[in-house]
Amino acid sequence: RENFIHLCNPHLEKMKEDILYHFALGTGTHDFPTLFGDVKFVCVGGSPSRMKAFIAYIAEELGLGSPGCDHPNICAGTDRYAMYKVGPVLSVSHGMGIPSISIMLHELIKLLYHAKCSDITIIRIGTSGGIGLEPGSVVITRQSVDATFKPQLEQVVLGKTVIRSTNLDEQLAKELMQCSAEIGQFNTVIGNTMCTLDFYEGQGRLDGAICLYDEEEKLQYLKNAYESGVRNIEMESSVFAAMCNLSGVKAAVVCVTLLNRLEGDQITSSHDVLVEYQQRPQKLVGYFIKKSLGKV
Repeated sequence: RENFIHLCNPHLEKMKEDILYHFALGTGTHDFPTLFGDVKFVCVGGSPSRMKAFIAYIAEELGLGSPGCDHPNICAGTDRYAMYKVGPVLSVSHGMGIPSISIMLHELIKLLYHAKCSDITIIRIGTSGGIGLEPGSVVITRQSVDATFKPQLEQVVLGKTVIRSTNLDEQLAKELMQCSAEIGQFNTVIGNTMCTLDFYEGQGRLDGAICLYDEEEKLQYLKNAYESGVRNIEMESSVFAAMCNLSGVKAAVVCVTLLNRLEGDQITSSHDVLVEYQQRPQKLVGYFIKKSLGKV
């Protein structure tokens, strides 16, 4: 059935128990349908503290639970990831970079499958470096591209290179854009997001421990990225898009830009300004969830 999670792994059906090791959860020890069967929205982001803040925010927005109440970490048995739930919303941290989010997504997708969840929307909320945008702008990803601006994830499986699509749900992106227009609090654009394997050389920074190119080469690369449609850079969107596509899950990436990379490499805004920037994707996605549930 289209609206249910699709697992691209026939071997799982033969297993008596599925242990989600990095979540400290398992089908032999936990009742997944009871714990997670009502989930409709999953929001993922790098930082455990940010995802805890998000679940507190969405709980207040949806009027679920008393203000200021604590939300326990469902994955308290491990220090790899953090997971929080309120009503139909699940909030999960994924760490930094493609390997970390990939591990989390394998187990998250299986969790949703074992819980018999349907009509799921997964949204990555996070931070990024902008290209040609004012800091604080929010980018809704049209498609994730690699460091050569191709909309693909290149992965080696059993010694062979596998290419996977990194397109994201176009209608969901438009709905999120409409939500931002209704909020009217910050600049939001739809554009391509470049996903890199590294924060420094991979993103053309001049301030890493190793840098064997000059500023002119860096700026030309970033301008080429902009001309190809790239509006921001981060390190998780390609595998996120690829895995959600293969699992039949509607997905989006919503990231705020902390700086304009055409003007520098280091993040110099004050702590308070950065905290406010980081709340913008939360506000947008929170509004989208409220609207989807008919609570706007």
